[in-house]
Amino acid sequence: MNTAIVQVRCSRDLIPETAEAMAALEGVAEVYSVSGDWDLIAIVKVKAYDDIARVVTERLVKVPGIMRTHTISAFRVYSKADREAGLNFGER
Repeated sequence: MNTAIVQVRCSRDLIPETAEAMAALEGVAEVYSVSGDWDLIAIVKVKAYDDIARVVTERLVKVPGIMRTHTISAFRVYSKADREAGLNFGER
């Protein structure tokens, strides 16, 4: 699974509608309303790395209210759930 974190700045009066529209997109696992310089954070999870580009540049751009995005590609995930499942992050 390939993951990207997409920071989104959107029109202030459309934050809830924009978040819901983003969450409905294929490839978007979660959307968070956040404080700070960005209004929303979307967690994109796709099977193929190239699908990140499709989600961000073909699907997200069509969502009304989005003014700007900043995409961060994740290399690895370190989570409590994975640790509890017995995955060892130190192995190569």
